[in-house]
Order: sequence, then C-alpha cells, then structure tokens
Amino acid sequence: MATRTAGAVAPRSEQELLLRGERLGRAMIRARLLEEKLGSLYRAGRIVGGVYLGRGQEALSGAGGVALRKGDVFAPLIRDMAGRLAFGEPMEDALRAYLGSRLGPMKGRDGNIHRGDLSRGILPMISHLGAMVSTVSGVLMAKRMKKERGGVGLTCVGDGATSTGSFHEGLNLAAVERLPLVVVVADNGYAYSTPRERQFACVDLVDRAKGYGVAGVAVDGTDPIACGEVLHRAVERARRGEGPQLVVGTLLRLCGHGEHDDGLYIDSTMKSSGRGRDCMQVMGDQMKKMGREKDWLSWREDAFREVEEAVAKVSAEPVPDPFEEDWWATQMGSGTEVLGSS
Repeated sequence: MATRTAGAVAPRSEQELLLRGERLGRAMIRARLLEEKLGSLYRAGRIVGGVYLGRGQEALSGAGGVALRKGDVFAPLIRDMAGRLAFGEPMEDALRAYLGSRLGPMKGRDGNIHRGDLSRGILPMISHLGAMVSTVSGVLMAKRMKKERGGVGLTCVGDGATSTGSFHEGLNLAAVERLPLVVVVADNGYAYSTPRERQFACVDLVDRAKGYGVAGVAVDGTDPIACGEVLHRAVERARRGEGPQLVVGTLLRLCGHGEHDDGLYIDSTMKSSGRGRDCMQVMGDQMKKMGREKDWLSWREDAFREVEEAVAKVSAEPVPDPFEEDWWATQMGSGTEVLGSS
C-alpha cells in the first residue's frame, strides 16, 4: 500500500538527527561546490563530454547515500554526486573520471558519468535510463543465490525513467522476489524537456507503488531533514525483509539538463513554486534554526578547500598512455584474462 508524507518526519532522537544531518549537510555542500567547479572546467575546455549537474537534487540524492552502509549496493545516475560522496566515493576519483586521470577506478577509459567502483559497491551507470533498476535487482538476486544476507540495493531514477520498460521489469521482478531494493525517483517535472503531463497520466508517481505491490512514500525533495528521515526508514524496511521501497521526491532541476542546455523550457510558475526551492538554502535555514549556522559555514569552508586541493592534485596526474596501457579490462579468478572495451 502506498503511503505519503508531505514534509519533515519526526526523527528518532536528536542525536541521530544531528549525526545524520551532518553527514547529509557535508555531502550536499561538497557536491554543490564540486559541481560548480566542474561546470567551470567544462566551460574552460578542460572536460571532454557532457557535464550534468545535480543542482536542486542534493538533498534527495545525499539522503540515499547517507542511509546506506558498507556492503550495500548503490547505482547512482547523472545527478547523484551528493549520493556518491555520501556513500564514500572519494572526491579525487570523481574528478579523475572527468579529467581523464589513469589513476582512478576507470583508469581514464570511460566517460565521466559512467564511473563506478565495485570495491565500494558503486555500480557504473548505464545511460539507458531505468536500466539500473534491473541491474540492481540482478545484483540482489545474485547475492541471495550466494547466501549473502543483510545488504540493500539502492538506485536513483528520474520521473522520465519510470516510463521505460526496464524500470517496469526491474521493479516487477524485485516485487515478486521481495528483494531489498530501494528505488528513489527524483520527480523534477521533466524528462529532459518533456513535461510530466506528457510522460504519465497518474496524479502522483507514488501511486504506482500499489500496482507493483511495493511500499511507496512521497517526500518533499527540497527538504533535507524530511529526505534524510524518509530514506533512512525506507532502507531500514528493505533491510528487514519488507521488500522493495519506492520513494518519490518532488523537486525541480535548478539548471538545464546538462551544461549544454539552457533549460528555457522549464515553466516559470514551477520555478516559483515550492517545488522550485533550493534544498541548499533550505538546509542552511534548518541549520540556523538549530543554532548551527557556524557549523554550516565551517562545512562550506572545508568543502571549498577540499575541492581546490583535489582539482590541483588530479590535474597533475597522468592520462592514459597508449604505448604503456595494455587495455586488459579484468582478470578472471581462473587466471584467464578477458579483453574488454571501455
């Protein structure tokens, strides 16, 4: 049965709120400042390929990363920098993918948003949106067959991805098998430039949960405290064996689809609505109400230094050398090497 929540949910304890809030707040700030730097590097010609920013989505994405723990599986999409950093991806590794360093997990072979690190439980993204729902469901099935218990898989999609066949097949499989899957839908009103009324006819995407037989909850994606609590509880329910969880966060993409897109098609009334609030501003206001404004400013200073130091470090690292690189993708347990492409 689908359930809803319109705003913040009462936390279990003040201490838990403070600890979780700090992890989320730091992840949000680090993601925002890092992506602002990536945008600058892209415009300066330092980055090849697309740059897609998560401006406005940091609270929902970061909350998912904070809710997970070591041993879980995370499959982020293009606007999930906050979730990646919260789950443990080093900022240097993110930059290594964008700047083509051979020292990162992808060894400079793959595009910036398709990066992953299986040793950390981060799956490389597939561009066909909705595909990661099927992928994570498959990983969870494999873990079950290997008698691995207690892990959760979480993936993020946009509202447009919910219209794909892969989303349906993956969530349907997870529901039938009662897999510990959490699907976070960032309902930002547009699938690239296609408005939601041209994507689906249901009033609210969370209503789809009932049709799949999974738990569903809606949350204000601009409210960090609400996102933190809702995602924490959803991951807990999945970990307890209560089956898949569908979390729909209502928000607005506060930029174009990518740095190449001006986003002029976004409805001005939507921008001025509650959906158009900047979660960073909301988090700052929440911190101020809790008497922690100095902490918020301190986290920002820490993040700014970290970004500048990481950019300087990665900029000096080597890129792939075709005369030295053997391009072997992996080595099987039997000792047989498999030649792969990027």
